[in-house]
Amino acid sequence: MIDFWRSSVGKKNIVAVTGAILIGYLILHMLGNLNSAFGPGANEPRVDEYAHWLRDFGEPLLPYAFIVWVVRVVLLSALLIHITGIVQLTKRNREARPVNFPAKRIGRSFESTLMLATGSLILAFIIFHILQFTTLTIDVTPLKEGDVYANLYYAFQKWYFVVIYLAALLLIGMHLRHGVWSLFQTLGFDNPNRNPMLRHGATVFVLILIIGFGSIPVLFFTDVLDPPKTTAMLTALSGVAA
Repeated sequence: MIDFWRSSVGKKNIVAVTGAILIGYLILHMLGNLNSAFGPGANEPRVDEYAHWLRDFGEPLLPYAFIVWVVRVVLLSALLIHITGIVQLTKRNREARPVNFPAKRIGRSFESTLMLATGSLILAFIIFHILQFTTLTIDVTPLKEGDVYANLYYAFQKWYFVVIYLAALLLIGMHLRHGVWSLFQTLGFDNPNRNPMLRHGATVFVLILIIGFGSIPVLFFTDVLDPPKTTAMLTALSGVAA
C-alpha cells in the first residue's frame, strides 16, 4: 500500500477515491440541509428531526452520536489524504517540468489552473463552517446545540454570512467541476466520444449542488422561510432580554 501511495498513478487513484468520498458526503449533506426548506413545522423543524435522527441512530446498541463521529473521522481522514496527495502530485509535476517549459498550456481549463488556490480557500471555509455551526465558536446564536433550524435562520439574517456562503459555493463549484472531470479520467471513463457528455454531466452536477446548498441561505435571508417558533429565538431576534 505504501508503494502504491508513493507512485504517481497510485497517488492519483487515492486522490480520486478520497475525492469521491467527499463528493458523496456533499450530496448527502445537501439533501440533509434541504430539510430546512420545509420550514419550522408544527412541532419540531424537519431539519432538527433529521439532525436528532443522525445522533440517535443505532441506540441503544451504539453510543449516542456514534455514526456522526464515524462520519467525521472518515471525512477528516479523506480530506487530509486528499490534500496531501494533491500537494505532493503538484510538487512532483513542477519538479519534473523543464526549466523553460511554459507554465500555461494550451487547452488547460481555468479551473485546473486554480485548483490549489480554490482548494486552500475551500479549506479555510470548511474550518469557518465548522466553527460556526458545529462547535458554535463563532457567535451565531444564543441557542443550544441541536437547534439547527434556528441557528440557520439567525445566521442567514445577516447579509455578510449569506455572501460568504454563496462565494464559497462558487469556489466549491469551480473546484468540483474540474475534480469530477478528473475523477472520470482517473477511473478511465473518458474517451473522445463520451468526453463532451462527461463534461456537461460534471457541470450539471455542480450546478445542482450550488443551487441546492445556495437556496437555503437565500430562502432564510429573504424571509421565504418562517422564523423558528422557539420563544428564546424570537426573544434574541427582537433584542428583548429573556
